[in-house]
Amino acid sequence: MSNFKYVSPINFSNLKDTYNLNKPFPHILIENFLDPRLALRGSNEFPPKSDPNWIQYSHYNEDKCAITELAKMPEFFNELISELNSQSFVKTLEDLTGIRQLKVDPSLHGGGLHMTKKGGFLNIHADFTAHPINRRWKRRVNLLLYFNDNWTDAYAGHLELWSRDMKSCVHRLSPTLNRCVIFNTDDDSYHGVPTPLNCPTEKTRNSLALYYYTESASKAKLKPTNYQARPGEGDSRMFIWLDKTLVAIYTRTKATLGISDQKIGIILRKIRKNKE
Repeated sequence: MSNFKYVSPINFSNLKDTYNLNKPFPHILIENFLDPRLALRGSNEFPPKSDPNWIQYSHYNEDKCAITELAKMPEFFNELISELNSQSFVKTLEDLTGIRQLKVDPSLHGGGLHMTKKGGFLNIHADFTAHPINRRWKRRVNLLLYFNDNWTDAYAGHLELWSRDMKSCVHRLSPTLNRCVIFNTDDDSYHGVPTPLNCPTEKTRNSLALYYYTESASKAKLKPTNYQARPGEGDSRMFIWLDKTLVAIYTRTKATLGISDQKIGIILRKIRKNKE
C-alpha cells in the first residue's frame, strides 16, 4: 500500500499486471487518486484563466495553456508535485510500470499545470521521446491528474487512447475530478484530446501533467511530438504535418538558439488561421 500525504492508499503492486496488459499500450486509470478532500482543494485552488502566469500554446495541433514554473503555482501544487516527484513515489511508479531508474524533471518541461478553455483541443500524438535539454534523458512515463469538479460528458475534453496503427480509438476517458491516468510514452503511444471543448465559457479543463525519464549512456534520439491525423481527417492531414514539422524544427533549435515559445507561436498560429 502507498503511504503518502496526498496520494490515497492504493496497492500499486496489485496493478502491475493490469498496467502492462492494458491496450492499446501499457496504462492504468486510477479513480480517487488523492484523498478526496485534497482533490477538491486542488480544484478550488487551481489558477483561474485570468492568472497572468499562464503560457498560451495555440497552433494548428494544439490550443491550451500551461504553467511550468513551480514558483508561479499555488503552494498546494508545489507540495503535491514534490510528493509525486519524491524518491518513494518514483519507486512506486517503477514497481507499477516495471521501468527501473526513473528520473524526475525538476524543470517540468512541457508538464506542470495545464488548462484548456472552451474550444480548446490537443490533436492525437505520440510525445517527444527525449528531453530537449538533458539529451540523455529518454521520456518513459506520463502521469495525468485531473481537477475538474462537476464535469459532464457533454463538455467533451475526453482523453483518447488510440491504437498503435492509428486505426481506432480504444479508450475515451473523461477528465473528471481526482481521476489519474498513467501510461508509457513509447514512439507509438498515441493519445490526445482532439474534440474541442464544449464547456461553459467560465469553465476550463484543468490537469496536472508530470513526465518521468530514464538516463542513457549516450544521447537519446530526439523525436519531437508526433501529431497524427485520425481516420476521416484527410483534408487536415497536410496542415497537421506542416504544423508538426515546424514544431520539430523549433524543438531541435530551442536549446541552442534560444528561440522563445512566443515567437514560434506567431508562426504556428498563422498556419492555423490560414486553414480556418
